[in-house]
Amino acid sequence: MLLCPDVKFAATPPTDGTLGRYYAVPSDLVYPLPPHLTLEDGAMIEPLSVAVHALSKLGGFKANQSIVVFGCGPVGVLCMAVAKAFGASRIIAVDIVSSRLDFAKGYAATDVYQPPPVTQGESKTEYSRRSAAAMRQQLGIAEHGPNAIDLVVDASGAEVSIQTGIHIVKTGGTYVQVGMGPSDITIDMTVVIVKEIVMKGSFRYGPGDYPLAIALVTQGKINLKPLVSHRSVVAREPFLPLIEHNIRFPFEDAPVAFRTTRNGKSDDGKGVIKVIISGPDVDVNDV
Repeated sequence: MLLCPDVKFAATPPTDGTLGRYYAVPSDLVYPLPPHLTLEDGAMIEPLSVAVHALSKLGGFKANQSIVVFGCGPVGVLCMAVAKAFGASRIIAVDIVSSRLDFAKGYAATDVYQPPPVTQGESKTEYSRRSAAAMRQQLGIAEHGPNAIDLVVDASGAEVSIQTGIHIVKTGGTYVQVGMGPSDITIDMTVVIVKEIVMKGSFRYGPGDYPLAIALVTQGKINLKPLVSHRSVVAREPFLPLIEHNIRFPFEDAPVAFRTTRNGKSDDGKGVIKVIISGPDVDVNDV
């Protein structure tokens, strides 16, 4: 689907999004949810499929391998969840926001890393080399052997994260770009060549990704509910303080939900991971 020259994707102009009472799609593109999964689970299958595509299809991730994920938004933490479900030996989360790192550590990551601030006059490439060196030292990451990083996934789109990831991945390792950021960035191509890094771009998902995502949730290998930081009911995951209290977003309050997502936090200062909007005439508790 994602490589089809005639692809149509919801909310990508000129195609409308799915925020409405009904949304018609071809029947062969519909995946029934198992009875015990909720509509909220179904909504979260979409970003989970992005993570499945990045790790399973493109990253070739296998059990007992290590991974570093840059960016602890919905797709980033779901990449970590997929890695954990696949039997990862080590999952390192990287983000500049400490609350998101706390969430990632409680959800799927084995280690976290918060990059240092940029020093005055320091270029992005200089900063990335320094941050990568500090990360290696702090977390005991090697270039070769069992302490090396098999796969790096960038889910942030930030130029410095991309640069740092290229330095962090092991010689002969794989780098997958999921996050979309500036079109024009600078990378150290010499490092890519000398380390023989396999670099791949990941765009949405393709055949087989939805069924695998649904199977991972159905089998209890991935719990999607903790990711919804703003929904209609109170979360019950006490190990994740970020989502102890949730905001109601009925269909009529969709603009508020979008504004909350854009700002990265709600009016009470609570950080956003994922927002859920109930459908028209759907009780906010029926998710």
